[in-house]
Amino acid sequence: MRTLDPRPCLGLIVPPADGAVPDDARHLYGDRLRFVARGLGIGGVSPDGFAPVVDRIVGAARELAAEGAQAVSMMGTSISFYRGAERTEALRREMEDAAGVPCTTMSHAVVRSLQALGVRRVAVATSYIDELNQRLVDYLTHEGLEVLAIEGLSVVGVQQVFAVTPATLNDLAGRVLSRAPSAQGLFISCGGLRTHDVVEPLEARYGLPVTASSPAGFWDLMRVAGLDPTAQGFGRLFSRAAEPVAATG
Repeated sequence: MRTLDPRPCLGLIVPPADGAVPDDARHLYGDRLRFVARGLGIGGVSPDGFAPVVDRIVGAARELAAEGAQAVSMMGTSISFYRGAERTEALRREMEDAAGVPCTTMSHAVVRSLQALGVRRVAVATSYIDELNQRLVDYLTHEGLEVLAIEGLSVVGVQQVFAVTPATLNDLAGRVLSRAPSAQGLFISCGGLRTHDVVEPLEARYGLPVTASSPAGFWDLMRVAGLDPTAQGFGRLFSRAAEPVAATG
């Protein structure tokens, strides 16, 4: 149901069942706009956990547009890349056709954020099991990026992802960067990881740009909607205005 709220409205499809808007929305944009969300209820961060719910994504995009969203993102990284790059883009197109508004995915967001930061050779830290790490390498490679090192935490449970601490992420980032001395940047993958307190400190410590799934997802969705994505506290990606883009891959 549409409301009379005059603020721009953006739609989020999120993996957890409760359909809560991620905290990064508030950290990044305060009350500048309104977010509406739909939850998928994944059984775990794995192909087996995604399989029962992945076909709900397109319908959720349609529902969010009916609620007033002027653009929609599938705000889960691995659930949008795990079937391969071609299927990721096909999913985005199907969402857009169903919703009638610009649509994107967190996997599209990650690639666009790395491109915006001038990063082609990347070190990658994830929450994932090895199978998803390999599928992520395949996806990023297809998109023209070179993964120099990747390491995951092998976390499958959704609540366990949320519980990963900044200290754990800092240690993981240090390990992958130590194995990739020629990396041009760091990517932290998994939309459930809380990265608000680590992106800027990591950039300062290593002198490299850092992007992470959740903030990149919001940055990309803002651009797809034709809105200003700049914000404070999330590092170089948000420090300058970016050209809006059409969600075309």
